[in-house]
Amino acid sequence: METEPRAVAAGLRGVYDRQAVHFDQTRTRALYERGWLDRALAMTEPGSVVLDLGCGAGEPIAAYVVSQGRQVWGLDFSAAMIGLAAARMPEQTWMVADMRALHLGRTFAAIIGWDSFFHLTPPEQMAVIPKLAAHLEDGGAVLLTVGPDAGEPLGCVGGETVYHASLAPAGYRKLFADVGMAVIDFVPNDPGCGGRSVLLARKGG
Repeated sequence: METEPRAVAAGLRGVYDRQAVHFDQTRTRALYERGWLDRALAMTEPGSVVLDLGCGAGEPIAAYVVSQGRQVWGLDFSAAMIGLAAARMPEQTWMVADMRALHLGRTFAAIIGWDSFFHLTPPEQMAVIPKLAAHLEDGGAVLLTVGPDAGEPLGCVGGETVYHASLAPAGYRKLFADVGMAVIDFVPNDPGCGGRSVLLARKGG
């Protein structure tokens, strides 16, 4: 029998479809994520392609990546969110798709899952990490927001309940090591990022 948090997780797509405009209008553009984004982008070359998983409406993450001379492929399972992103940046590539079934037939210089990857259940996260590695060029970065430790807390978007989950830091380190990647930094409850817990990993050399 599903626990209450897992039941909430099953309705996540509907929440973001209903709340797309509200989310976009209230999402801060202060770009407190810049320091972490710059670290990930430093592992890429100008003109390279970055995969933004759970890209939402494209601001501020994808827009910042583009401003730094990279191209973006944005993927989100909310058609409403992708519609907003595509209207805003039509020159980039946007896809309605589910990261749990990631299979794009190409690799990327970096993969960003900011405020998105942590909506997956722990078993889903464990299944997706090998997919991330398979879609990443050697030397490329994966940047994720997770949690400070293992848990399944609930949050809120536009007055609707949403699900979050995290593994323990040691669990992430092992999963990434198993697919040829190393966690090069993990900061729980980073005060510079609104208390988010941020993980940066690199593939191979």
